[in-house]
Amino acid sequence: MTERSGQAGDATGGPAPTTPVCYRHPDRETYVRCTRCDRPICPECMRDASVGHQCPECVSEARRSVRPARTAFGGGAAGRQGYVTKTLIALNVLVMILSIASDRGGDAAAGGSGFGGLMGGSTPLTDWGAVLGLARFSDGSIGGVAEGEWYRLVTAMFLHYGVVHLLLNMWALWVLGRTLEAVLGPLRFLALYLIAGLGGNVAVYLFSAPNSPAVGASTAIFGLFAAIFVIMRRLGRDTSAIVPILVINLIFTFTVPGISVAGHLGGLVVGALMALVLAYAPRMRRTAFQAAGGAILLVALLGLVLVRTAALTG
Repeated sequence: MTERSGQAGDATGGPAPTTPVCYRHPDRETYVRCTRCDRPICPECMRDASVGHQCPECVSEARRSVRPARTAFGGGAAGRQGYVTKTLIALNVLVMILSIASDRGGDAAAGGSGFGGLMGGSTPLTDWGAVLGLARFSDGSIGGVAEGEWYRLVTAMFLHYGVVHLLLNMWALWVLGRTLEAVLGPLRFLALYLIAGLGGNVAVYLFSAPNSPAVGASTAIFGLFAAIFVIMRRLGRDTSAIVPILVINLIFTFTVPGISVAGHLGGLVVGALMALVLAYAPRMRRTAFQAAGGAILLVALLGLVLVRTAALTG
């Protein structure tokens, strides 16, 4: 019997089935299909899944449908990396370097006075950015928050008198900041830090002598001390180790000369209030409640600044 060449067919004499090709690369044959949409995919398009492989489009769609991980207080899980804490420390160190560079006398690093250099010498940068209510400068000009220099209420929390002053605050920020940022998330932690620092500086403006300058991140640091107590209590964790540290810092606040009592206590109170807002916000409308609570605190602080300004300039 003679063999005949021709088109191959199946048992019924019809044409053979076409070999499937990748839907993204039509020139590549494949027998692997996406377990989600059943489209054929080549090795380049395969994405490992819990069962089999998926195509890139299905993987992207699945990622969009998955809610990002959140902390117990609504913050992002990125806070576990401590990026905000590290950035704040780097910013304070950079400002300290600039402060030293601005001081031609050279006493800014070691500190010219105070408890072991804790309240060291001032520099042109600290003179420019310190909390100062109202004062006449050596050139005869008048400046301070009451004269419209409101920026001092913010810049003061990034300035320090001496390296020892800086190191003590940065050590506390490193210890407290990483824990709080991991629990609250980056944005909520940053809001806590800035509002507490601002609260402490507003307290300095309210209760300190108008011509007495003050700088330091300790206004924000004391806010973090209060916040970690509130947050840990809200989570049901043990706070027995926090209380002695806070008491020791308060003792230093009232006994060491040159420390701003108003700044520390102001930061402590405002930090506690902001922590209460963050920790006890209703779950269903948590973000809106937290944002509104922070805004109310800011408005209240600005109102106090206006009252004090009117008293000094009236």
